[in-house]
Amino acid sequence: MTEESTKATRAVVQIGSLEVDGFMLPDGSYRMSLSQTAETVGKPARSTFDFLRSKTLKRLLSEAGGTFDFLTEDTISAISSDAYTVDQFLVDIGDEGSQGQTRIRGVPLEIVILYWHWESFRGNKQAFFLVTGLATETLERRFDTAFGVSRTEAEWNERLIQRNQQLERALAELGEGFAIEDDIRRERDYFERLLRENGIDPWGLPHSDSKSGSEERASDQGGEG
Repeated sequence: MTEESTKATRAVVQIGSLEVDGFMLPDGSYRMSLSQTAETVGKPARSTFDFLRSKTLKRLLSEAGGTFDFLTEDTISAISSDAYTVDQFLVDIGDEGSQGQTRIRGVPLEIVILYWHWESFRGNKQAFFLVTGLATETLERRFDTAFGVSRTEAEWNERLIQRNQQLERALAELGEGFAIEDDIRRERDYFERLLRENGIDPWGLPHSDSKSGSEERASDQGGEG
């Protein structure tokens, strides 16, 4: 946790088509504000704070296996005991000559990613596109390094934008497919109910007219003998 007097440096960070304010503390670590962490995935500003207080996060942090080794022991302990204090730091605002300062409440990038994953698991499409795109980019960058491929940051942002658009179209088409299946299911259920209301078993074997006729003829012949 940082002291309120800590001063951070601000920079605009491009994430595909998104622009967010990034902050660097004197120790070189990065932060995103509580509000932008939530607003980036379409949630109200308080949502990030609620996540930090949630039982879900505490349960995850308590799991064995060192899953959250990237967080400091102090941070894990503080979150688990509801004693976590969100970092507060000062940043300069305004132009030269009319410059002032404002206080920002921010969280480490590890918390940002955990929150976005949590939102993704809860069905937040914006969060799903974001974490899927960033995860793919991270893996692709490593492959590029291994194969000696070089791309500019502009190219990476363009690829992220295109990837998210493709995901969005794919999910939209998938959703339409499910909608068609739902319509078919509702129509089937309607006719099934209609048949039952009229005393017809919709799944019963139909009576064979030819068989009934043969049985009648056999009966008539037997009676004649």
